[in-house]
Amino acid sequence: MPIKRVFHWQPNAGTTVNSQLLTEVSQCAETFNGVREGRWKPNLTFYKPMQRDQTIPADLPRDFLGIALPEQPNKYFLVIRGRSIVTEADSTIQVIMEKLQSYKSRISFTFEGIQYQLGDFLLRVGKVVPTHSENLRGIVMEVEYLPISSIEKGKVIMDEFFDLWQEALSNRSLPGHFSHIDTNFSDFGLSDTYTPQHTAVQYACVMAQMIASVQSVQALRS
Repeated sequence: MPIKRVFHWQPNAGTTVNSQLLTEVSQCAETFNGVREGRWKPNLTFYKPMQRDQTIPADLPRDFLGIALPEQPNKYFLVIRGRSIVTEADSTIQVIMEKLQSYKSRISFTFEGIQYQLGDFLLRVGKVVPTHSENLRGIVMEVEYLPISSIEKGKVIMDEFFDLWQEALSNRSLPGHFSHIDTNFSDFGLSDTYTPQHTAVQYACVMAQMIASVQSVQALRS
């Protein structure tokens, strides 16, 4: 599987994300000679245990993330960040969990945007919104390099591409920048060869960072 990096938009202090900003970023992808190919729509859900009493056994996770990736429609990925666990299951696991009433969905987010082809790269830019809502919570970008499946071998060219992309964005003087979280995939038992599980872990880390940023802004305002 080709390597990917997942980025999130880090707004400057005192600013927030909005639809105009998303439009500017998307226009930058098109002026970057990107060929628009279609839509892209991953989904992420926070789950928490369903218990009549609130005493949660030590061996039962208090919450975890479920991630549906459009390129893997028959799979569902589960991530427990606190324990560095990632696994994949059949997509029917969601129905099974609902019937067993072991865990329930706390909140779901949809990452919805456009895919662009730039030579050997695929660039996906989209908004982050709560499912069944248009309340913009963030902006996420995926960069995929098609010829290579080794994370280490693809590092230099991914860095170079991102530098060029940041330079193109800087010409628009936007109030923020895209940020990438360096993830130690080996902590999750993942090798150098890229898999969809690597993508799931990146989304979990990005979502945690976005929530932390929102909470930080709210704390400053209060």
